[in-house]
Amino acid sequence: MRNISKKIIGIFMLCGIYAPVSAQEADIKAAEIAYTSEQYDRAIELYESVLKNHGDSYELYYNLGNSYYKTGKMAHAILNYERALLIKPGDGDIRFNLEMAKQQIVDKIEPLQEFFLTKWFRSVQNLISVDSWATAGISCFVLFICCLVLFFFSKWMRLKKIGFYLGILLFVAVIFINIFAYNQKEELVNRNGAIIFSPTVTIKSSPDNSGTDLFVLHEGTKVFIRSTVGDWHEIEFENGNIGWINKKDIMVI
Repeated sequence: MRNISKKIIGIFMLCGIYAPVSAQEADIKAAEIAYTSEQYDRAIELYESVLKNHGDSYELYYNLGNSYYKTGKMAHAILNYERALLIKPGDGDIRFNLEMAKQQIVDKIEPLQEFFLTKWFRSVQNLISVDSWATAGISCFVLFICCLVLFFFSKWMRLKKIGFYLGILLFVAVIFINIFAYNQKEELVNRNGAIIFSPTVTIKSSPDNSGTDLFVLHEGTKVFIRSTVGDWHEIEFENGNIGWINKKDIMVI
């Protein structure tokens, strides 16, 4: 019977009727079922397992963030929403849920106002992911080469002008697209954002416990790591304030 079953399955696979389910797909499906069944702790366990054993994706971080949100663990939810945004910064659902989670934490830190051009540049950069920018950059570069060919080898002046001016626009586009892709890649590789995980933590003026107490923050607050000395991080907040915090009190995004 076993040999016959294997032969039948082999025929189905060749015909595209049967496809084995991977362990990753099985765990993700089980996590989705657990979430819809309101077994959020089980869903968290399964999503964490998939991330640990099979690599990350914005969908996994997003769903894990939703599961933590349902259990009231806002610091964990914010951490995973932020990680999802690093991979897919243009996703409106992730940003909405992140803002919802931030409304549930104690600290409400108003970020510094950015120069409008910087804000516009960042908003354009975050429209799509680094992979999408890379694809767009390659496409624009290929079109740029086509415009060069059109400019140098066309016999008609009108086509030469089209190739020239369109080539300039595409060349500028390639430059900006590469800047966008590079910035997003840097944010993914050199992660300096972090989330406070201790219920309450006192920010110090220097990297030791004897430093002056500056102020108290609570779990879920986002900070940016500026430098590290031993077991201490120098951090900056979204409002520009600076202080020192022990490594054990934060989790890097």
